[in-house]
Amino acid sequence: MAPLTSSAAPDSQGTVKSAIQKEKNMQKSTTTAGTLKQKLTKKKAALTRNARTVLQKRYLIKDDTGTVIEEPEDMFFRVARNIAQAETRFDPGADVDRWTEKFYAMMTDLDFLPNSPTLMNAGRELQQLSACFVLPVGDSMQEIFNSVKNTALIHKSGGGTGFSFSRIRPKNDMVKTTKGISSGPLSFMRVFDTATETVKQGGTRRGANMGILECTHPEIMDFVETKEKDGILSNFNISVGINDEFMQALKKDDEYPLRNPRTGEIVGRLKASKLFRRIVELSWKNGEPGVVFLDKINEHNPTPNVGQMESTNPCGEQPLLAYESCNLGSINLSHMITVENGKKEVDYAKLGEITKDAVRFLDNVIDMNRYPLPEIDKMTKGNRKIGLGVMGFADLLIEFGIPYNSHAAANLAEEIMRFIQEEGRKYSAFLAHERGTFPNFKGSIFDKPDGIKVRNATVTTIAPTGTLSMIASCSSGIEPVFAIVYEKNVLDQHLLDVHPAFEKIARDEGFYSEEFMKMVAESGSLNKIYGIPKRIRDIFVTAHDIEPRWHITIQAAFQKYTDNAVSKTVNFRNTATVTDVEEVFRYAYELDCKGVTVYRDGSRAGQVITSGKGGAQVSSTGTVVGGAITPRPRPNITRGRTYKTKTGCGNLYVNVNYDQAGLCEVFTQMGKSGGCAASNSEAVARMISLALRSGVDPKSIVEQLRGIRCPVPTWNEGEMILSCADAIGRIIEKALNDLSGTQIPLGQTTTDALPDTTGGTSRKHGFANIGLCPQCPECGGMMEHEGGCALCRACGFSKCL
Repeated sequence: MAPLTSSAAPDSQGTVKSAIQKEKNMQKSTTTAGTLKQKLTKKKAALTRNARTVLQKRYLIKDDTGTVIEEPEDMFFRVARNIAQAETRFDPGADVDRWTEKFYAMMTDLDFLPNSPTLMNAGRELQQLSACFVLPVGDSMQEIFNSVKNTALIHKSGGGTGFSFSRIRPKNDMVKTTKGISSGPLSFMRVFDTATETVKQGGTRRGANMGILECTHPEIMDFVETKEKDGILSNFNISVGINDEFMQALKKDDEYPLRNPRTGEIVGRLKASKLFRRIVELSWKNGEPGVVFLDKINEHNPTPNVGQMESTNPCGEQPLLAYESCNLGSINLSHMITVENGKKEVDYAKLGEITKDAVRFLDNVIDMNRYPLPEIDKMTKGNRKIGLGVMGFADLLIEFGIPYNSHAAANLAEEIMRFIQEEGRKYSAFLAHERGTFPNFKGSIFDKPDGIKVRNATVTTIAPTGTLSMIASCSSGIEPVFAIVYEKNVLDQHLLDVHPAFEKIARDEGFYSEEFMKMVAESGSLNKIYGIPKRIRDIFVTAHDIEPRWHITIQAAFQKYTDNAVSKTVNFRNTATVTDVEEVFRYAYELDCKGVTVYRDGSRAGQVITSGKGGAQVSSTGTVVGGAITPRPRPNITRGRTYKTKTGCGNLYVNVNYDQAGLCEVFTQMGKSGGCAASNSEAVARMISLALRSGVDPKSIVEQLRGIRCPVPTWNEGEMILSCADAIGRIIEKALNDLSGTQIPLGQTTTDALPDTTGGTSRKHGFANIGLCPQCPECGGMMEHEGGCALCRACGFSKCL
């Protein structure tokens, strides 16, 4: 017999031939893939310069030296080819090339994008394609620390985690095995938080967690108040699990029972309004806790036979059973537009095709995913949940000339999401016929004589799409646009990024100019810009122009036809009251939302001056009272001027304000460069403000600042600026001269303090309507808040809050 040319065991001639043929097929497949890649990548993705920059920084493969070694088109092909390989698992003769082309086309056309882990990891060694997971936390020490270990493994793979701590017995409860007492869920949350801080995620972000405690837990009040102070559980978003019993007690202004989770016994009663008020007060103060309506979530649980849902992923849009994972992607609605008889309409034919291909793509992701735990592999494949959502909704409304805050917008949201849900389920049924139903189908809500047989237990989710929307150059998720014009710092040049639809209208209507766009960028909104027709201002509304109830109305419209939940931030102006927030929480429940997240403008930014409780009383002029020097209170409205100067670190804006007693505060903004220069300038300004309101002579402050040198001095209007501190000193001196002996009526200042937006002067010049969000730690740009996340549109940095 001729010598064998394969390493296969010579147990039969058929086995050898099979092995040889398999090897030839693999060689042929590799050759075909290379040829196909050359063909497909000739077509360049429709990416903006900014999108390509984001991809280079965060998504494209780098070598050991940090050099990017693939183009965006290579990435899209890598992902498309990898996900298309799943086809052979169900049909050995599947046309992988065909599906590679389809998947590549819808990504490079930016009609659909999967979640970030899929773009980053598909076709690479890690092959971890899910963003988030939910892990169980039991009541025993072994269960708790097993979950801590699993959390570390997930964070190492680049994922985020959600937990319910409701099963842990309250503090001081009996521990039978040791005859000791329990330390309670909050103490163990700190263990998870510390573990998260220790384990670095793959990338530049640390792990993110969602921590939920049910309202019936005896420690619920301590849980609600746990993040009142900054720096506590910094790696957690927290939410209260609210049930219908609680909401009924709230409606009746009645008490509800607290239960020991170990025994199920009622151990106390609490006034529902007392807890609810505290939740609302702290949400108003710093955005946490949020609330999730657990009974509404489980009312739509597709697999109650498998278990009850107790937690969500870190951003709250994906309720999951223990050990389930997210498999998410989003359709770009701004590309789903056609023109019929001269009128723009939703292109439902295209939307239907993209929906089908996206459902197939996401179902394939489940099989191509390499899960960090075997339990996650089993549960995810058992239910095969996918979450197809949308982005670019605000852009779609703008194209149609529909205001975001309108019933027409809500009706269109319902119409579109209903279509996606129905078409998605139909195609899931097609996949079930082709591949089989999800393994846990028996006993599910679909297991009925007349029920539809589906491949996926859920099909739709509205996820936050912060970075994805930057790649696709569209508005984020279902959020309104955050600003009409952005100012970006690119290679030390300040460039304006204007919403393309607004730029077109501005040019067509004849009010476009570079100076005008800069004015809009500083305002962040058209609300205060006059000379623009009202019909245009109504269409180009931003997040802070919209009344909070409209945010909930839009969220509810999408939720009506979304299997899972909806990521949506309800934005409040800084001047919003606690009652305003309370009304939104109640309204969200009434409209059958599954949860609600709020953010009040500036609520997470540190105040310039905070006065402690007790001690000496504060005088009106900041003098010694009761044995200590204390600053005078800051009035609600101040007056002042904003000065611009060059420094060696970039342009510095200094806002000098005064009240009836004299100069009272200084704010600084270091262009968009960020970094140490910006933070140091802010620190100097804070101390100056403290000194001014404590009665220190401004001239003494000037003397201390003038002459301080740094390594990079620069010239400004004929003066040598030695440092940022020197610049601030010079500007205070100039302000003293400018304001000496004058009375500047409110409304005629260089900066009018914008009292209607912030309740006082904006901390950062030019961003009053955008909000007092923290600066990006990488580029110094302003961070936007979206669905429990913070995003910088200047460089693409994002993190969960």
